[in-house]
Amino acid sequence: MSPAGQVRDWLDERFGWDDLVAFIRHKTVPLHRYSYWYYLGGITLFLFTLQVVTGILLLLYYRPTPSDAFGSVQYIMTQVHFGWLIRSIHSWGANLMIFTAFAHMFSVAFFKAYRKPRELTWLSGIILLFLVLGFGFSGYLLPWNTLAFFATTVGTNLIGQVPLAGPWLLTFLRGGADVTGATLGRFFAFHVALLPGLATAFLLTHLLLVQRFGISVPPSLEPAWQAKPPAEREIRFFPNFMLRELMAWYLALGALGTLAALRPWGLGTKADPFASAPAGIRPEWYFMFMFETLKLIPARVGFMTGEALGVLVFGLAAVAWTLLPFLDRGGTGRKRRWAAGAVVFALGYVVGMTLYGYLVMAK
Repeated sequence: MSPAGQVRDWLDERFGWDDLVAFIRHKTVPLHRYSYWYYLGGITLFLFTLQVVTGILLLLYYRPTPSDAFGSVQYIMTQVHFGWLIRSIHSWGANLMIFTAFAHMFSVAFFKAYRKPRELTWLSGIILLFLVLGFGFSGYLLPWNTLAFFATTVGTNLIGQVPLAGPWLLTFLRGGADVTGATLGRFFAFHVALLPGLATAFLLTHLLLVQRFGISVPPSLEPAWQAKPPAEREIRFFPNFMLRELMAWYLALGALGTLAALRPWGLGTKADPFASAPAGIRPEWYFMFMFETLKLIPARVGFMTGEALGVLVFGLAAVAWTLLPFLDRGGTGRKRRWAAGAVVFALGYVVGMTLYGYLVMAK
């Protein structure tokens, strides 16, 4: 036997290589006119991998202290070879990852892919979305520039409006009463240790659940899909679907590289905690719909402040959205259509309020 064959047999005895190869060869993916939506999950995974790689490279030079954070990022962008490109890829990649995660979530909701027995797949995916948003929120402060400092102050103030637990959450996130160096240290720990650990655990769980239960076919297409011959209903995961997925990754990488090269991510000015907040402080685009909604609520509504009421409503909406597989139990007529209407309303509201926020800023 050749040396390569001996190595292969050695690995097979310890890892069950042949069983894994057989599983990959027999795995199939449903094929229909909406199959291209299936690539969004893989694109999100690919962008997460890029975030890990570029984040590790940035960690080689970044220093998480108020006196050094801004200067270390400035050094990366001006002195480290291709440092500006790595930081731009990391920053733009975070935004693209959040966008594809939202798109993947809404596509799953529209196609009712959370139906039995995939409830846990949906729950693990929603938790991953919350963790991705946590990555965006915690990473925003790390450059320690003016915009990030005051945006974090506003964002943590809103979290402080959570009924009952708000004051505790505010102190926990900030490490005190105000945004200080302790806040920077905590956000750094969240961003590079706590959130990656949780994301890895839930990502593995999510992937295992997808492998266990497969990919769902939209209910509207299922009768026609099942009537087709098996050869026309599915394609092999490897190499057919995997090659298409790789092309989707290549397109995502091309879009990311174009944005990073043509629109390098800026740095701004170093944060001064004693300065006045500049005009036009706003969150990142993925929090804009909540930010604009809270601005439209009156200062007081009954016995509650407007901000506390808004945070409470958004919290309840997030819980209801998370429990969607258990609330949507099928049925006919109106009982079957309410969930689709809720998904359409949620998507329209998020997009509409986000565009409204940017239109208001442009005036």
